[in-house]
Amino acid sequence: MAYERAEILAGAAILAVAAGFALYAVRGSGMVSAPDSYPLIASFRSVEGVTVGTDVRLAGVKVGTVTGLVLNPQTYFADATISMRKDVALPTDSTILISSEGLLGGNFVEVQPGGAEEMLEPGGEIEDTQGAVSLITLLMKFAGGGAEGAAPADGTATP
Repeated sequence: MAYERAEILAGAAILAVAAGFALYAVRGSGMVSAPDSYPLIASFRSVEGVTVGTDVRLAGVKVGTVTGLVLNPQTYFADATISMRKDVALPTDSTILISSEGLLGGNFVEVQPGGAEEMLEPGGEIEDTQGAVSLITLLMKFAGGGAEGAAPADGTATP
């Protein structure tokens, strides 16, 4: 009888810890938006390195999370849904871009507020966006010398 009670208590403790880890994982993934937040939409040419759950920062401070990424079939841009804290109001002319934490660091979404007096409403769209810049593409341009000094496509020499 004593063994059964100890086994039941140990099993209950393990289930409680597992439920705690599951709750932590769901909240940390960004799949569930916080109740004190509002959604914004932004369309990017490239969201390379950004996933659901990526931080949204303003002046280096986390103010939101990416909660959705879908491909827009009309524009072929990636539409990102962002959950912003309610206490952070953004002007309508704000800029949003994908930045890197460093040469080997991950990407995050950076918000740069504009100067307009009107603020974005919940569900509004940030129109001024800058997508991710591929490090490989930059290195290839640097190594290849870019477009300077390249021969024309028709094979003629330039004076």
